Amino acid sequence: MEIPVRNPRTGLIDHHIHAADSAAVAATAQHLRRGLAGWRAMGLAGRAAALEAFSQALAARAGEITNALATDTGRQRIAGLELDGVRGAIAGWIAATPGLLPEGWVAGRGNPAINHAPHWVPYHLVGVISPWNFPLTLSLIDAIPALLAGCAVMIKPSEVTPRFARPLADAVAAAGLSDVLAIVQGDGKTGQALVDAVDCVCFTGSVATGRKVAVAAAQRLIPAFLELGGKDPLIVLEGADLDAAVTAALRGSVLATGQACQSIERIYVARRLYADFVSRLAAAAEKARLNTPDISQGEIGPIIFDRQAEILRHQIEDAVARGARIVTGGVVEDHGGLWLRPTVLVDVTHEMAVMREETFGPLLPVMVFDDVEQAIILANDSQYGLSAAVFAADTDQAAAVGRRLVAGAVSLNDAALTALFHEAPKQSFRDSGLGPSRMGLDGYTRFFRRQALIAQTGHPLPLAAFAEDA
Repeated sequence: MEIPVRNPRTGLIDHHIHAADSAAVAATAQHLRRGLAGWRAMGLAGRAAALEAFSQALAARAGEITNALATDTGRQRIAGLELDGVRGAIAGWIAATPGLLPEGWVAGRGNPAINHAPHWVPYHLVGVISPWNFPLTLSLIDAIPALLAGCAVMIKPSEVTPRFARPLADAVAAAGLSDVLAIVQGDGKTGQALVDAVDCVCFTGSVATGRKVAVAAAQRLIPAFLELGGKDPLIVLEGADLDAAVTAALRGSVLATGQACQSIERIYVARRLYADFVSRLAAAAEKARLNTPDISQGEIGPIIFDRQAEILRHQIEDAVARGARIVTGGVVEDHGGLWLRPTVLVDVTHEMAVMREETFGPLLPVMVFDDVEQAIILANDSQYGLSAAVFAADTDQAAAVGRRLVAGAVSLNDAALTALFHEAPKQSFRDSGLGPSRMGLDGYTRFFRRQALIAQTGHPLPLAAFAEDA
């Protein structure tokens, strides 16, 4: 089946991909499984060398990959940052993994004659289903540590942003990884076939689709590591550095046009600071430039997925109809593709969709609070629990509030730090995900099952030891 692909800058269909059917996915899985023995035999050092070769192959195709990403997403600078980030992640994992898994025999506490040791068994075939907002990053963020662990990996990128997959596959082939790393193109049906063919699945995307992946994985009794939606709050307390809070709020809300799961989507400001904060935020938002007609200028790229523009329009219209006021922005602009300038909304309430439903766009609704308890209640009033942010006079004050938020990661005196800093393990709360963290060292260890070797160093107990009259 041929799938048409829209260009987010022009709005035109200028590309097509062929969707892999279930038979093609199954054949790819069989091929990858055959390559596992050789991959495992290389050992950690050998696999690290192979991934370093992959990094060099990516660098050699940097122009081709980033140009494809720029066409896929309508933004140029972030395309380059994606590639740089992937290469940095390869180097980081290679440096972090030696000696990470504990080994050796341990004497039993209750019976020192019985010793135990771990044996770390990687999953055979890991499936990765990645979204359209950061196509390269989120295709490889799970794949790299899984490969290093000794797994084979099959990736299905989003059909919305698939152009980068061809030059990525070329880099895979050039690095000699084609027997353990493959890319299959397609839509949801291809994704379903992937879940049916692998031993562990990593999914990044919406809550609705994540639930389907979780059910399909549960039926096969395989693990599903899910990174789903968010509705991240930012709390600005009295005593906070207002300029710093405004700077972080804007970047954390509209970087990548707000098309990121960890974007700030709700802002709560202490009453004493509220008017000043809104004024400064609106002024800063108005300075943000669209990157049209010149992709090399500006900070705000197009709305990548045209259906997302309807969600943004709906949330703006719903908010206004319920009494909200647009301070700046608010109109989806058609320049061939679709753009939305940073949109500051005030007089918002939790009855509005913009305060409850995931936005995935550059909307900045700002709500006032009267005390810290109210701010915490408002921030926790959500089905989501991906991440959050707190600004306060110092780190200790911010952390005291952050510990009470229902979120997997809390940025203190900044916003959306999980987009910039990947060393801290965190899990998603509520509907925002399932499974161990992809960040920190957990992002590697989760691809192993721990087998216990239990050794008797004394004499086995006879049956008589358990006799009723013993």
